[in-house]
Amino acid sequence: MVKRLFLTIALVALVVPACGGDDGGVDVTLSDYVVAPATSSASAGELTFNLSNEASQTHEFVIFRTDLASDAMPVGAEGDVDEEGEGVEAIDEIEDIAAGADATLTVTLDAGSYVFLCNLPGHYRQGMHIGFTVS
Repeated sequence: MVKRLFLTIALVALVVPACGGDDGGVDVTLSDYVVAPATSSASAGELTFNLSNEASQTHEFVIFRTDLASDAMPVGAEGDVDEEGEGVEAIDEIEDIAAGADATLTVTLDAGSYVFLCNLPGHYRQGMHIGFTVS
């Protein structure tokens, strides 16, 4: 009886972490003109982006659904991404993440291609963007 109870407890200890514990979180570091997610893809569904601004200046985090490459987004006259431009769908964003600050953004993403970027003046043009895949 004790042996069976021990085996049951051991199996539960192995199975429970495998079923839970993954909150769909993706760590993303923002630095001077770089958006760096810890992974290049995630599973579809609710995702929480854990943002850490390690830059010396304020940044923002904008999510677009698009089939365009991250460096081929539609831009306006100032060189920033046209958030209502052809071929892009703005999903959500967090503005004004101060230098040294952390923030979180939780969104539900369907399977597809996405671009993460900072759209503060000049930041996109300086390379602050990256592609991301949701499957």
